[in-house]
Formats: sequence, structure tokens, C-alpha cells
Amino acid sequence: MVASPHADKFAACLRMLKDRSGRGYDRLGKEAGVSGSSLHRYCSGLSVPTDYRVVHAFAKVCGASAEELREVHRLWALADTDRDTPAVTEEADPGPAKPAGPEPLATEPAPDDITPPEPVPGEPARPRRFRVPETLTSRFAVLAAAVVVTLVAGLVWLPAGAPAGASPARDDRLLYSPACESVSMGQHDACVREVQTLLTRAKGRLAVDGDFGPETLRRLTAFQVLAGVPARSVVDDATKKALYGHTVSMATWSPARVTKRIRAVFVEDPDTAVAIARCSSFLDPLWVLPNTNGSRNWGVFQISDASLRELDGTPLRAFDPEWNIEAAHRLWSVRRDFHDWPSCEAALKDTPKH
Repeated sequence: MVASPHADKFAACLRMLKDRSGRGYDRLGKEAGVSGSSLHRYCSGLSVPTDYRVVHAFAKVCGASAEELREVHRLWALADTDRDTPAVTEEADPGPAKPAGPEPLATEPAPDDITPPEPVPGEPARPRRFRVPETLTSRFAVLAAAVVVTLVAGLVWLPAGAPAGASPARDDRLLYSPACESVSMGQHDACVREVQTLLTRAKGRLAVDGDFGPETLRRLTAFQVLAGVPARSVVDDATKKALYGHTVSMATWSPARVTKRIRAVFVEDPDTAVAIARCSSFLDPLWVLPNTNGSRNWGVFQISDASLRELDGTPLRAFDPEWNIEAAHRLWSVRRDFHDWPSCEAALKDTPKH
């Protein structure tokens, strides 16, 4: 892996957490469910883990706060993005430049009747006439035809009811401007701010700062699922139309309501279930976690794509906290433990129950 500023910052953050914990790599690895040698590589900046759950578990056993966990996730997402950044290749030499100036005009052969005949004695002189060369005549004909086609095309595309000569209607929505043709991860500009503003109007919870980071990616992915458009992690035309349509609501349950429902469903071990959900999603029903293999985890209990297939679920159903909590309980019931959440379970082993 090629080192990058984002990977260096990510590794520095992990080292800070490790040093603050006062524990060695082997002990931290055992508690986080990963080898000590792997942790050493991550903290040294030699590699970036492909699965964020390992990072999350490590940060938790190091005592990271909720704010620190968000920062660790942000740094990991940026470092992971650099992993797939293609190398810049040199452009081919276009060769010597052509000299500036207009192209030379092809010479036309002189017509044989350009010189008038000698006048006949006793006859009145006829006016001098010149014949236009056939090549020039054909060029004028082509030019005239092009002008006619352009005028006809302009009339055909003129909006119905618009007077002749009127300018076409302009779309003032920022995301449809050439500057916002593509909006994606790592971007920082007015286009991102417009996306964030539209997401907050749809009741999405995120900061409007113009920075397309992990928080914006999560909310955008959730919005795309709720809107029924492909969750491609970029703001494409279908997403723009849905954002400006103002028909999608991202309003959902509060953490308090989520907690109450988890306790009601996981009657066998309510405290651990709430702790697992808080570790997985901060009790956010619309939480999305992308993985480097293209899969994602969804909702309160971060149910994976593979588990969704087993449970006959979809990402849209996983965003329903009622369905998500019930589905998590079904997974728990297989062995009556939290083996489907190994990272959080390892992080919570030494956490006292409340």
C-alpha cells in the first residue's frame, strides 16, 4: 500500500489511543478480536484494515469516546478511499506543435472563359461577364443548407408557446449546473453543501459544512435507499431528482425509543442488547457502514447484506427499527448469544452492565 496523508493521520490516531490505554498490542488485540501483529501494522501506518469493525473494537477497548469513535471512522474512511485511488500516468507526447496561422487555401484553377472575347468590329460591345467557379458554387450551397438546418432545428426545439427568438429555459438548481455534474466522497465545495442542505430538509441528521465525508456518505446512502434509487454512493441524476422532489422523509425513531424497544424484545439480556446496538450504530436507525468488499451493514443492529438475505430482508426493511430489532433477536436466538456482533461483543466483555 502506498502511504498517504490520510493513512498517516489514521495511524497517528490509533497510536494515540493505544498509548493512552497503557496496554500492549497483544493484550489489546486479544480484547478487540485481532492479532497483536495486525494492530502493530495498523498503528505503524503499514496497512489499513479492510473491515472497520476491527477499528471500532480496538477504539472501544482503548476507551474512545463517542466523538473519538466518529473521528476514527472519518479517518479510516478517508484512508480507505486512498487505497483505490488510481495512479496518475504521464500523458503521451503529442509531438511537435504545428505552426500557428491559418491553413493555406487550395488554389482554384482559372476558368477558361474569365477573359472576355475580342469585340467584333461593327457590333456593340457586350457587357463583361464572369462565371463563378463550380467549386465555389458548391461551397455556397453547402453553407446555405447548413444554415437552413440550424434554423429548422432551432424552431423544432423551441419550447411550446415560447415566442420566436426566446432563450431556452434555464435550470437554476445548483446540482444541475456543470460544476456539480459529479458529487462524491472527498469533495469539498458548494455542490456538497447543496446536497447536505437538501438532506437536512428531508429530516436527515448531519452537519452542513460542504465536506463530503463519512457522515454525508451515510446519510446520502440512507436517502437513496428510502427514495428507491440505486445506492451508488454518488449524487447521480436519479438522486438529484429525488432530492429536489422533497417527497422523501428521513425522520425516524429517537435513541430513547430505540432503547425502549430493544429492552422489550431482548427480555433475556436487555442490557447487553442495548450496549451492542449502541456500539454498532449509536442507536441510529438509519446508520450505514460500508465495507471495502462492496457490502454494507444496515440500521440499529448493523445487519449485514449476507444476514439480510438469510432473513428475507432488504436495506429498506433494515431501516425500519421495529423490523431491525426483531431480526437481530432472531439472529441472537440461533445460539442465544451475540456471536453475530463479534467486535462489539469483545469490546463489551469487561464493560459493567447498567
